[in-house]
Amino acid sequence: MILDTGNIILIGAILLFFSILAGKAGFRFGVPVLLLFLGVGMLFGSDGIGIQFNDPHGAQFIGVIALTIILFSGGMDTKFREIKPVLGQGITLATVGVVATTVLTGVFIYWVCGMVSDFTTLTLTEAFLMAAVMSSTDSASVFSILRSKKQGLKEKLRPMLELESGSNDPMAYMLTILLIQIIQTSSEEVSLWHPILLFFIQMTVGALAGFFLGKLAVWVMNRLNVDNQSLYPVLLLAFVFFIFSFTDLIKGNGYLAVYIAGLVVGNHKIQHKKSTITFFDGFTWLFQIVMFLTLGLLVNPSDLIPITGLGLLVGVFMILLARPISVFLCLLPFRGMSNKARLYVSWVGLRGAVPIIFATYPLIAGVQHASLIFNVVFFITIVSLLVQGTTVSSMAKLLGLSEAEEKQGNDFGMELPEEIKSAMSEIVVTPNLLVNGNRLMDLTLPDNTLVVMVKREQRFFIPKGKTHLQPEDKLLVITDNDEELIKTYQELGISDYLIQKN
Repeated sequence: MILDTGNIILIGAILLFFSILAGKAGFRFGVPVLLLFLGVGMLFGSDGIGIQFNDPHGAQFIGVIALTIILFSGGMDTKFREIKPVLGQGITLATVGVVATTVLTGVFIYWVCGMVSDFTTLTLTEAFLMAAVMSSTDSASVFSILRSKKQGLKEKLRPMLELESGSNDPMAYMLTILLIQIIQTSSEEVSLWHPILLFFIQMTVGALAGFFLGKLAVWVMNRLNVDNQSLYPVLLLAFVFFIFSFTDLIKGNGYLAVYIAGLVVGNHKIQHKKSTITFFDGFTWLFQIVMFLTLGLLVNPSDLIPITGLGLLVGVFMILLARPISVFLCLLPFRGMSNKARLYVSWVGLRGAVPIIFATYPLIAGVQHASLIFNVVFFITIVSLLVQGTTVSSMAKLLGLSEAEEKQGNDFGMELPEEIKSAMSEIVVTPNLLVNGNRLMDLTLPDNTLVVMVKREQRFFIPKGKTHLQPEDKLLVITDNDEELIKTYQELGISDYLIQKN
């Protein structure tokens, strides 16, 4: 089946519909939804229903656009106060860890391809290229799986994993481009110092561009008075694409720039921030679906069968040896982490769309054995999502690192606009709270504090002073002085409360 303008919209709608249904099933059975999106693409591809898609240029373009949005949205959802204590660990994993994984995996690929006669013989540089393509953890997979599973983790592991996955793509990208250049030129023409200098320039320019352009985005969002508030997310989206492309134009790393810009924007107050975050969450999911569907369509499942042996060997080596060795070496200088935490970081080295997108670069460059590299990387991504993606929560529990995720929002589904400088609180009524009387007026609350709504089982109502309260009622409280309110809660012996500040 060949795509044309007459049926592309219909087929696209059907693919999205089936992806969402697959995602719903995935949530129920604990299967990573991104793996199911890949599966839907493969099902509808040339070896399945028959959609013919063999355009690595198009897949790469879609992937770059999607990664730009995913990295920015991931940065915007990350609180700087959470990643500040783990900046050193995250940056080390994102740089040294990627190089170490590439070296270890590359040597293993070269060795195993030379030892097993059935495998295609690769040069050492080609082996390193295959390893570099899949050396970074995938931001889409890590963000999606950790957040969809609502997995709380001890020892600040979640922000560290998200920081690593959001910032390690530039290193893998640079290694991939460098190795392609080495393969395409003679060894005499390749200077080691040039790529090293280029890497530092790209990282420095990318980081500075992301920071200052992120600041500019915040300034414009807060100064530009747009009558239609629904245009603010569109304005920020335009900034995202501008930051990526402008940074790339001035020889910086666009992936790093958009992630840092997202951190800057997400940790500053901007107009209509909550609606903007909601817009980007939905847009991110859309592009994750489109990206994984496209990559699923690009591969021919029948091509994966001949490389199953090599794919399994390399995948197992990366999961059980290369990733753990790299992580333990990188985290050796940081004494505050337990060995269980290091082991968990080693396990959550998820591969996903990023390695597959990077695997299109050798295809487009016409590198020998590029198809082999692409198919092996795709196969290992499936293995990683199946083995590691399905065990994120169970491994955390096994290692004693799991904890309840901090509650977000409230049971009343209400949020205050950022312009209102108040705080909302939700408390659960206990028998101890009613010792002085069970009427609302009997509660001792600070001045400028109101109980505006009560939830009793599945019923919501607005209380009066004479309203009788019952144990297990949930109260929605709004106050101008949250410090006094917290002090009052502590005096009343209330420990189960949630404060939402603006």
